[in-house]
Amino acid sequence: VQLQASGGGLVQPGGSLRLSCAASGLTFSRYTMGWFRQAPGKEREFVAAISGSGRSAIKYADSVKGRFTISRDNAKNTVSLQMNSLKLEDTAVYYCAARVSGSYGTLHFGYEYNYWGQGTLVTVSS
Repeated sequence: VQLQASGGGLVQPGGSLRLSCAASGLTFSRYTMGWFRQAPGKEREFVAAISGSGRSAIKYADSVKGRFTISRDNAKNTVSLQMNSLKLEDTAVYYCAARVSGSYGTLHFGYEYNYWGQGTLVTVSS
Protein backbone atom coordinates (compact mmCIF):
# COMPACT_ATOMS: atom_id res chain seq x y z
CA VAL A 1 0.00 0.00 0.00
CA GLN A 2 1.22 3.46 -0.88
CA LEU A 3 -0.23 6.82 0.05
CA GLN A 4 1.33 9.81 -1.69
CA ALA A 5 0.41 13.22 -0.31
CA SER A 6 1.03 16.40 -2.27
CA GLY A 7 -0.03 20.02 -2.52
CA GLY A 8 1.72 21.55 0.44
CA GLY A 9 3.52 24.86 0.27
CA LEU A 10 3.84 28.37 1.60
CA VAL A 11 0.70 30.47 1.90
CA GLN A 12 -0.23 33.72 3.61
CA PRO A 13 -2.75 33.85 6.43
CA GLY A 14 -6.25 33.85 5.00
CA GLY A 15 -5.13 31.99 1.92
CA SER A 16 -6.07 28.57 0.58
CA LEU A 17 -4.37 25.33 -0.33
CA ARG A 18 -5.62 22.01 -1.60
CA LEU A 19 -3.88 18.83 -0.52
CA SER A 20 -4.25 15.58 -2.38
CA CYS A 21 -3.42 12.01 -1.50
CA ALA A 22 -3.12 9.30 -4.13
CA ALA A 23 -3.60 5.74 -2.91
CA SER A 24 -2.47 2.49 -4.49
CA GLY A 25 -2.31 -1.14 -3.49
CA LEU A 26 -5.64 -1.26 -1.71
CA THR A 27 -9.33 -1.45 -2.52
CA PHE A 28 -9.73 2.25 -1.99
CA SER A 29 -13.50 2.43 -1.57
CA ARG A 30 -13.35 0.03 1.37
CA TYR A 31 -11.11 2.33 3.40
CA THR A 32 -11.89 5.32 5.48
CA MET A 33 -9.38 8.04 4.71
CA GLY A 34 -8.09 10.60 7.16
CA TRP A 35 -5.86 13.64 7.33
CA PHE A 36 -3.68 14.29 10.33
CA ARG A 37 -1.08 16.96 11.00
CA GLN A 38 1.93 17.50 13.17
CA ALA A 39 3.27 20.93 13.98
CA PRO A 40 6.87 21.44 15.11
CA GLY A 41 7.26 20.37 18.72
CA LYS A 42 3.70 19.12 18.99
CA GLU A 43 1.96 15.79 18.85
CA ARG A 44 0.19 14.57 15.78
CA GLU A 45 -3.46 15.61 15.70
CA PHE A 46 -6.54 14.63 13.77
CA VAL A 47 -7.79 16.98 11.06
CA ALA A 48 -10.54 15.25 9.07
CA ALA A 49 -11.81 11.87 7.95
CA ILE A 50 -14.19 10.53 5.35
CA SER A 51 -15.80 7.11 5.06
CA GLY A 52 -15.26 4.79 2.13
CA SER A 53 -18.42 5.81 0.33
CA GLY A 54 -17.83 9.45 1.09
CA ARG A 55 -21.40 9.74 2.27
CA SER A 56 -21.88 7.83 5.51
CA ALA A 57 -19.40 9.68 7.70
CA ILE A 58 -17.35 12.85 7.52
CA LYS A 59 -15.66 14.20 10.59
CA TYR A 60 -13.61 17.31 11.31
CA ALA A 61 -11.55 18.54 14.18
CA ASP A 62 -13.16 21.53 15.84
CA SER A 63 -10.14 23.66 14.93
CA VAL A 64 -10.75 23.29 11.19
CA LYS A 65 -14.52 22.95 11.04
CA GLY A 66 -16.00 25.42 8.58
CA ARG A 67 -12.62 26.13 6.96
CA PHE A 68 -11.46 22.73 5.68
CA THR A 69 -13.35 20.31 3.44
CA ILE A 70 -12.42 16.68 2.92
CA SER A 71 -13.54 14.84 -0.21
CA ARG A 72 -12.67 11.72 -2.15
CA ASP A 73 -12.84 10.37 -5.67
CA ASN A 74 -13.07 6.61 -5.55
CA ALA A 75 -12.71 6.36 -9.32
CA LYS A 76 -9.29 8.01 -9.07
CA ASN A 77 -8.26 6.59 -5.68
CA THR A 78 -7.67 10.05 -4.28
CA VAL A 79 -8.67 11.98 -1.20
CA SER A 80 -8.36 15.75 -0.98
CA LEU A 81 -8.35 18.38 1.72
CA GLN A 82 -9.42 21.87 0.68
CA MET A 83 -8.07 24.32 3.22
CA ASN A 84 -9.46 27.85 3.27
CA SER A 85 -8.96 30.79 5.61
CA LEU A 86 -5.64 29.38 6.69
CA LYS A 87 -4.19 30.52 9.98
CA LEU A 88 -0.66 30.61 11.33
CA GLU A 89 -1.52 27.70 13.61
CA ASP A 90 -2.35 25.50 10.61
CA THR A 91 1.38 25.27 9.87
CA ALA A 92 2.31 21.59 10.05
CA VAL A 93 3.24 18.50 8.12
CA TYR A 94 0.01 16.99 6.87
CA TYR A 95 -0.36 13.24 6.54
CA CYS A 96 -2.99 11.17 4.83
CA ALA A 97 -3.88 7.81 6.31
CA ALA A 98 -6.14 4.86 5.59
CA ARG A 99 -8.06 2.50 7.84
CA VAL A 100 -10.72 -0.11 7.49
CA SER A 101 -14.16 1.25 8.19
CA GLY A 102 -14.95 1.95 11.80
CA SER A 103 -17.38 3.77 14.00
CA TYR A 104 -17.77 7.51 13.73
CA GLY A 105 -16.55 7.89 17.28
CA THR A 106 -13.16 6.40 16.49
CA LEU A 107 -12.35 8.24 13.26
CA HIS A 108 -10.04 10.68 15.04
CA PHE A 109 -7.86 8.01 16.63
CA GLY A 110 -4.59 7.82 14.74
CA TYR A 111 -3.79 4.37 16.07
CA GLU A 112 -6.83 3.01 14.23
CA TYR A 113 -5.23 3.83 10.87
CA ASN A 114 -3.36 1.05 9.13
CA TYR A 115 -1.45 2.96 6.46
CA TRP A 116 0.23 6.36 6.38
CA GLY A 117 1.64 8.59 3.69
CA GLN A 118 4.92 10.48 3.88
CA GLY A 119 3.48 13.90 4.66
CA THR A 120 3.43 17.25 2.92
CA LEU A 121 4.49 20.51 4.58
CA VAL A 122 2.06 23.40 4.86
CA THR A 123 3.53 26.69 6.03
CA VAL A 124 1.25 29.61 6.78
CA SER A 125 3.27 32.76 7.13
CA SER A 126 3.14 36.42 6.21
